[in-house]
Amino acid sequence: MEVAAQPPLPLPIGDPSQVPAARRAGARLAETLGFDATGAGNVALVITEIGTNIVKHGGAGEILLRAVHRGDSRGIEIIGIDRGKGIADVERSLRDGYSTAGSPGIGLGAIRRLTTDFDILSAPRQGTAIVATLWARPPAPADVGPALAIGVAAAAHPGEALSGDAWAVVQTGGRTALLLVDGLGHGIIAAEAAREAVRLFHDNARRAPAAVVQALHDGLRATRGAAVAMAEIELDDKRLRFAGLGNIAAAILTPNTRRHLVSHNGTAGRTMRRIDEFSYPWPKDGVFVAHTDGLGTHWDLDRYADLRDRSPSLIAAVLYRDFRRGRDDVTVLAAAGRHA
Repeated sequence: MEVAAQPPLPLPIGDPSQVPAARRAGARLAETLGFDATGAGNVALVITEIGTNIVKHGGAGEILLRAVHRGDSRGIEIIGIDRGKGIADVERSLRDGYSTAGSPGIGLGAIRRLTTDFDILSAPRQGTAIVATLWARPPAPADVGPALAIGVAAAAHPGEALSGDAWAVVQTGGRTALLLVDGLGHGIIAAEAAREAVRLFHDNARRAPAAVVQALHDGLRATRGAAVAMAEIELDDKRLRFAGLGNIAAAILTPNTRRHLVSHNGTAGRTMRRIDEFSYPWPKDGVFVAHTDGLGTHWDLDRYADLRDRSPSLIAAVLYRDFRRGRDDVTVLAAAGRHA
């Protein structure tokens, strides 16, 4: 299964007037993905509830919308994040009939029932992060998806319409190939380099990581160049192989360890002294996190209760919310087994 590098669409939510704009953006995305009127209405309800809760209880935050694919099914992943007062009792908020005053009234419990995939993390003084996925039509039983789930949160440099970051995934059986790219600089020229890197990745994704990075280096010479990193996770062999050029950070996390992966200095398409491929054990309870330099490096999943055991989309969303620098393109990619 190939997943195109379609970045999430971040929508600021700072006052009630921005909630309808997010709802309209969701409706447009739902239309392009083939949602019927009922499905599009459910997308609108979920976005409205999440956005209204952000305004009332978070003060300000964001909604990120992303098209997702599972087999032949198309869906929308909705991420809502804020750094407000948080929800003191998440379980109570998910009960039927519970809704915060002034919201549309469907409540988080109803949102959970409307969605195929739902996850929430909230704590006093830490804010709230919600992930909800709706499908144009339910995925077939045969399309439960690969054993490794992927989550992404991303945004362009402030003031830019296009991001110079990009990502891509190819999953076949127990093998997952992941690419993360940071085009040099930001804006349209960086985005062109990133798009070309993704194209080259799809042409070479079944090769080993070092060979893919070499192909990207050779193929990006006509562009501004990019930092690139590729990880190959083989679930059957319990191995992760990794190769990178430039300042894309990556790590394998377990409940007791955090192992940083080695990437060499250089810029694909511009300067490169060497490309090496490194092999690491892939633990059953492992979480892979990679990010561009728009995210600070001092993040720690242990500061959040149970975050390591939650969905990769929630992990990416929380790190994006709390550690983005705000002065560059940023992409956070997380991967973990579907039991997480």
